[in-house]
Amino acid sequence: MILEARNISKNYGGVRALKDVTFTAYRGKVNVLVGENGAGKSTLMKILSGSEQPTSGSIFLDGAVVQLGSPRDAQARGIGIIHQELSLFPNLSIAENIFAGRELRRGGRFVDTKSERRLTREVLARLGQTKLDPDTLVGDLPIGQQQLVEIGRALLEDVRVLIMDEPTSALSNHEVDVLFEVMAELRSQDVTVIYISHKLDEFRRIGDWVTVFRDGALVAHESMADTDTGWIVRQMVGRDPDSLYVRNSTPAGDVLLEVSGLSVPGTVTVDDVSLSVRAGEVVGIYGLMGAGRTELIECLMGMSRASAGEVRIKGKLEAYGTVQARMTAGLALVPEDRQRDGLVQTMSVRDNILLATVARFARAGILSGGAEQKTAAAKARELAIKMPGLAAAVTSLSGGNQQKVVLARALLTEPAVLLLDEPTRGIDVGAKSQIAALMAELAAQGFGVLFISSELAEVIAMADRVLVMARGRITAEFTASTVTEEALVTASASDRVLEAGA
Repeated sequence: MILEARNISKNYGGVRALKDVTFTAYRGKVNVLVGENGAGKSTLMKILSGSEQPTSGSIFLDGAVVQLGSPRDAQARGIGIIHQELSLFPNLSIAENIFAGRELRRGGRFVDTKSERRLTREVLARLGQTKLDPDTLVGDLPIGQQQLVEIGRALLEDVRVLIMDEPTSALSNHEVDVLFEVMAELRSQDVTVIYISHKLDEFRRIGDWVTVFRDGALVAHESMADTDTGWIVRQMVGRDPDSLYVRNSTPAGDVLLEVSGLSVPGTVTVDDVSLSVRAGEVVGIYGLMGAGRTELIECLMGMSRASAGEVRIKGKLEAYGTVQARMTAGLALVPEDRQRDGLVQTMSVRDNILLATVARFARAGILSGGAEQKTAAAKARELAIKMPGLAAAVTSLSGGNQQKVVLARALLTEPAVLLLDEPTRGIDVGAKSQIAALMAELAAQGFGVLFISSELAEVIAMADRVLVMARGRITAEFTASTVTEEALVTASASDRVLEAGA
């Protein structure tokens, strides 16, 4: 072993986040750490990376007790971390982000931008991003490439232990393959990787050891070769994996959303897309990164302008194409990046829930605090949001509960159709099960649900119909009875429109 957290406990006021945990990371291995959101994984990683201090317990590095009083202490000892929630500066370039806080100097005074650009190109090439310009603003990149920039920052450090918290949550399949090649290279260099992920197929592919957390305690630790997917899920959630997803059983009703010939220009285009969503129906959109899925959803929500096509909501043409007009007509969006686009991180849980409907609670320009509190509390109960209280900072919630806050705000706008862009990105299997159940329940209440997912098993388990996008077009459509993983993969890489159900 190289790193051991021994008998670690962590209390936040009266809440015990970690309960006498002993965790071991083996040298030159990929040590996978799994568990539901709120299980204590990220808390332990913050302690190991120096950004949090344990209430009790000790940390051993190479058999000796160490004090990690700050992230700089951890970095000085060769411990690096890639955080799940991106810590990038959107108004700075890729190169400036990668070297932020450790700028290369020329003559002791000036930043050596030429060397920074050269090294940035090298690390981007290592991650398969040879076409990315180091001078590109990070804020102009899609979320997947931003994640790669975050990974690139860590790769430039001289690390002995690299903690990776959900590093693939926004990556395409190809980008995941490249990252795993980099991880294999690190392993061959005797670098120890601690890998947190909710994607069971991925971590089983790369992991050597697996440790399972539940409710702040370590419940299992095994060689990956001695486990299977069912065993891991049972350790995480305490029930059989076959019971995780609830499929909608409501018969489809009237058409709520009808899209005809929609086209959106841009770097990633949408080309002549037509689709429909009925009341009581859950429709999934599957495709690879760059297929145009998010661009389609954002255009439907009025965040970008279409160059052609029509959008009808509840039978009426919605021609204005603004966010407010689409909300008024009956659409609501839960965006892919909840941290950047879904939450105001300086606000409380209550204020985030009410943000889109705050005008309802004003009388003569004065807000009714009692009505606000009652409405937010009711929606939090309805979605079973786990939180210290409505006044708590929204950032204090787990990823799954933050997603529920965004969903609660969308539902308060009383939409006819709910648009969900990667609603389970970065949340655990238990929280995914809850989101799937909520989607089925909403369909049963007569809503239409249109969601994007990059996970094959998820879209197959949750959707009544699946549309596949590739290069801006819908290339195939499947029903729940005809969809297969092979068919989805084939259609997602196709240049032509396949026959329905083929």
